[in-house]
Amino acid sequence: MSRYQYRVNRPLAKDLLNKKLSGVCAGLARHFEVPRLLVRAAVVIVGFMVPTTTLVAYIVAALIMPNRR
Repeated sequence: MSRYQYRVNRPLAKDLLNKKLSGVCAGLARHFEVPRLLVRAAVVIVGFMVPTTTLVAYIVAALIMPNRR
């Protein structure tokens, strides 16, 4: 076995139980094992800096990411 193994225990998916809008931030937080508040704050801060790009990225993520319950 290799010393460096990459396993994804948590697939990237929207979290519908902890969602505020569509569950994208909660799903990202769960996937990367960081607090949901941190991800949401980062999205808001980046949204103020580059609003159009952030909005388009969020909408695309909401449409593409599968649901998780």
